[in-house]
Amino acid sequence: MITKRIIPCLDIRDGKVVKGRNFEGIRDVADPVEMAAFYNESGADELVFYDITASVEQRQLFTDILTKVASQIFIPLTVGGGINTIDDFDRVLKCGADKVSVNSGAIRNPQLIEEGAKKYGDQCVVLSMDIKRVDGKFHLFAKGGREDTGIDALQWTVDGVNRGAGELVVNSIDTDGVKEGFDLELLDEIAARVNVPIIASGGAGKMEDFAELFRHPGIDAGLAASIFHFKEVAIRDLKTYLRGEGVEVRL
Repeated sequence: MITKRIIPCLDIRDGKVVKGRNFEGIRDVADPVEMAAFYNESGADELVFYDITASVEQRQLFTDILTKVASQIFIPLTVGGGINTIDDFDRVLKCGADKVSVNSGAIRNPQLIEEGAKKYGDQCVVLSMDIKRVDGKFHLFAKGGREDTGIDALQWTVDGVNRGAGELVVNSIDTDGVKEGFDLELLDEIAARVNVPIIASGGAGKMEDFAELFRHPGIDAGLAASIFHFKEVAIRDLKTYLRGEGVEVRL
């Protein structure tokens, strides 16, 4: 049986880890290098590093901080934010990333997914999507959740996988930071359409939310930020709980 993964997320702004609610009201939390080292020792299966304002500020990702973060960990590292070209892939991989997450850059140029997959392999390309309900439909948002593209998010996931994305990160803006559970309706809709690993993001508030998440077929990992950052839930405790609930995890 394939083990389910628990993944903390470091959202970086101006060199600090930050957290908000529904992608708004963002505040500083901690130093990313210290936090990465903490999660490496805490039993996290992977780590995600997002430079959340790189796209909207139209600049390159903070590679100096990324290099320091990568030096602190021995678990897979996914990096995103301001990834617009194959050169950006190359830059962050050389800094120590294992996988590259594309979002706004892929919306502007869907060919970027294919180019990344062709050069580095499908397993290296993670398609991250910020999704929100608009008039009862799932819309894809760009620029850190600030801009409604009007694109059908469900179709976008299918197109992304067909272009070569080897993994999906599904960020629900509706449930982000609310701590009332993952967006299971959205996740089920996507899982029914694709056959690549899906990482669920947005809404984790307690251990039971992860147990409920992993009862849904096609979901491979749960990603969270604030409950781990503020030590409301310890990753080792969460994994012990999940094992007791019959969820296969790496302890």
